[in-house]
Amino acid sequence: MTSRPAQRWPYLFVLPALLALLFGFGLPLVSVIRNSFYAGSFYRLDYVGLSNYRIMFADEVFRTSLANNLRLLLTVPVMTVLALLVASVLNTGLRGGRLYRSVVFLPYTLPAVGIGLAFSVFLQLNGGLNALLRHVGLGAVALDWLGSPDLAIYSVGAVVIWQQLGFGVVVFLAALLALPAEVSEAARIDGASWWQLQTRVHLPQIRGTVEFFVVTEAITVLSWVFTYVYVLTGGGPANASSVTEFYIWKNGFAQGSVGLANAAAVVVLALAGVLIAVYTKLRRDPA
Repeated sequence: MTSRPAQRWPYLFVLPALLALLFGFGLPLVSVIRNSFYAGSFYRLDYVGLSNYRIMFADEVFRTSLANNLRLLLTVPVMTVLALLVASVLNTGLRGGRLYRSVVFLPYTLPAVGIGLAFSVFLQLNGGLNALLRHVGLGAVALDWLGSPDLAIYSVGAVVIWQQLGFGVVVFLAALLALPAEVSEAARIDGASWWQLQTRVHLPQIRGTVEFFVVTEAITVLSWVFTYVYVLTGGGPANASSVTEFYIWKNGFAQGSVGLANAAAVVVLALAGVLIAVYTKLRRDPA
C-alpha cells in the first residue's frame, strides 16, 4: 500500500500569519537584542559590546527598578487568592451573581490612564482615601501613599490588583462552571463542607487555569505596568517607584540612551521568557 504524498498547499494558509509574526515580532526582537550592544542616538549607533549591560547593572536606578518589578510579583498570589475566593462565591449561585460579576469585571475594561488619574487623586495625601480614614477616626493610618518612598510601589501594586482582579474572577468562574456537576454533587453527598469542596474538589480540577493566570499576571507586572507608574508617581519620589519599563522609556526616549534602553528591554524579555518556560514545563509535566 503506497502512502499518499504530503500536500504542502495547506501551509499557504498560515503563511500570512507567519509573515505577520516575523515582521511584527521577530524582526523587532532581533533589532532590540542587536541594539543592546550599541550606544548612541537613533541616527548613529556605535558598537560597544557588553558595556551597556555593565553600565546598566551598575546603575542604582536600574537595580531599584528591577527590585520594584520583583516586589510587584507579590501582587500575583494576592490577586490569585482573591479571584479564586470571589469566583467560588459567585459559583454558588448567589442571587444577583450576574450583576456582581459585571461589577467585579468592570475595572478590567477601563483604560489604564483613566484608572491612574483617578487613583492619583484618590491616594494623594489629602485625597479621598485619607479623608475617609480621618472621617472614621483612623487618621493615624492616613499616610502619603504616593509620596512616600516606602509606600509608593506598594500603592501601585494595590491599583494593579484592583484592576486585574476582574480578569481572574472571570477566568476562574468560567473554569468552575465547566466542571462536571456530578463530581461536586458526590462530594456534597459524602459530607464535604463548602471549603473542602473548593480546596479538594474544585481547585485540583482547575489547576491548569490557575497556572495560566499566575504566569500571565506575573508577565503583566513585569512588563505592563508602565502606565500606572507614569501616571501615579512618575517613577518617584526619587526613583523609588521606578520599574524596568519606566527605566526603558526614560533612557530610550527622554534621555536618548538607545543602547541602554535596549539592554534593559532584553532583561525584561529574559525574565518573561523564564516565566513562559516554567509554565510550559508545568503543562508538559503535570503532577
